[in-house]
Amino acid sequence: MRETVALSRAAEALGYARYWLAEHHNTRGLAGTAPEVLVARVASATSSIRVGAGGVLLSHYSPLKVAEVFRVLQALFPGRIDLGVGRTPGADEVTTAALRPGPEAYGDEHFPRRVADLVAYLGEGPEADHPHAGARAGPHGAGSPDLWLLGSSPYSAGLAATLGLRFCFAQFITPAYGPRIMERYRRRFAPSSTCSSPQAAVAVSVVCAATDEEAEALAISQAVWRLRPEGGRGPVPSPREASATARDLDPVTRARMAQDRGRVVVGDPGRVRDEVLSLAGDFDVDEVLVVTVCHDQAARRRSYELLARAFELEAPPG
Repeated sequence: MRETVALSRAAEALGYARYWLAEHHNTRGLAGTAPEVLVARVASATSSIRVGAGGVLLSHYSPLKVAEVFRVLQALFPGRIDLGVGRTPGADEVTTAALRPGPEAYGDEHFPRRVADLVAYLGEGPEADHPHAGARAGPHGAGSPDLWLLGSSPYSAGLAATLGLRFCFAQFITPAYGPRIMERYRRRFAPSSTCSSPQAAVAVSVVCAATDEEAEALAISQAVWRLRPEGGRGPVPSPREASATARDLDPVTRARMAQDRGRVVVGDPGRVRDEVLSLAGDFDVDEVLVVTVCHDQAARRRSYELLARAFELEAPPG
């Protein structure tokens, strides 16, 4: 968590526009069990960069409570808070069951209604015919965070378009068919009170180093780490540990790892810049979110530094 705060300060100084924090449960490889708490910590440690959840997994929570939490954050850090919402559980089956807010789980069939409720609570509240009409999320007058729907499927893109929400496609989860899904989102977008036109971004996994060879050596850690299911992942292994594991893999698993390699942009700054720009063009977006997963924190920070330099990002004034 200290590294997260330090990296957020570095990202702001490098000229990045946003810093998002994900939600995951029951994994020793990720510390994001409470992104709303980390959003507050990161926002307090920085001064200008937008900070948000990327994202809150709405299946675990009451839409009213999520709206209240992020209205508080918006009041504390006006104009700097993003609320990204996802529908995956972000955990293994046992942990997902333990996270259930009651005897009945919030299944996918309830997700559209819950997102619509969240939109209402972030605004003026539910309509008069809603079962919870009259309930409002405070503090009042603080404004609302920018709401994004996150996803890697036509389902999420279609819901974002129908409700007139910003949409971020997770290319690092589903690299295939993404541009087609994004085009469908733009075509079907219905303007809303909070978003008058389609606003889209693509999230990409990146490992950038001084040379292609160094980047590939770093990327092996992520490749081996992702072979295990989310709930069973331990800490990200070192490149040496990962290389040893990779050598002992059976042919099927090795083929799977090679296939997953297509989810990650790996290379020196020039190569990574070109590939990221190509993805941005394919998705027809003006904004790309990048995430670097590797064993060494110094190498991780260096990846963001090299990428910022390659894109000629400008540090904020002052």
